[in-house]
Amino acid sequence: MQTDVYLYKHVRLTASRAFLFTRGRRPASQQTAMKFQRHNAIRDLVAGSLVSNQDELRRKLRRRGFEVTQATLSRDIHELRLSKGPGGYSLPNGNGNGAATAVEDDGPPSVAEVMESFGMRVRQAMNQVVIGTVMGGAQPVAAAMDHEGWPDVVGTVAGDDTVLVICADPRRAGEVEARLRTILES
Repeated sequence: MQTDVYLYKHVRLTASRAFLFTRGRRPASQQTAMKFQRHNAIRDLVAGSLVSNQDELRRKLRRRGFEVTQATLSRDIHELRLSKGPGGYSLPNGNGNGAATAVEDDGPPSVAEVMESFGMRVRQAMNQVVIGTVMGGAQPVAAAMDHEGWPDVVGTVAGDDTVLVICADPRRAGEVEARLRTILES
């Protein structure tokens, strides 16, 4: 009798652990479909723009709706046989910016490049635009905006993860916000 009780408790405990282990997981067919879509997004990103490191690739994927861990991204890079050169990642057939970058531009990065790497959100407040960046990303974004010399921008002030862009009036601030939002959403 005591053995039966022990066996019953053991089976019940094992079943509950199995439930906890599988809870929240997607069915295999759904995981495969998500992986296929994620791989296509990675191919598209690498072929269409400069992707210099995994963190940048992870942020670009997040903007496209794919939340991935570093381990998953490493596995995807290995499975897709991406190579990394001085110009960033490239596809195995040589497509992408890593292999195609023959001449390096020595000038500072454009606003679009730094926004792709560091930008998170944009919001207008009267004649100002507030740009939220990743931690430590505000200085490069502000420097790129200052260097590019947009006529609607009077000046910038950068913190650690926030850039304050000052414009002459609310209309111009709206135009700057729209331009930055377009860059973020592309």
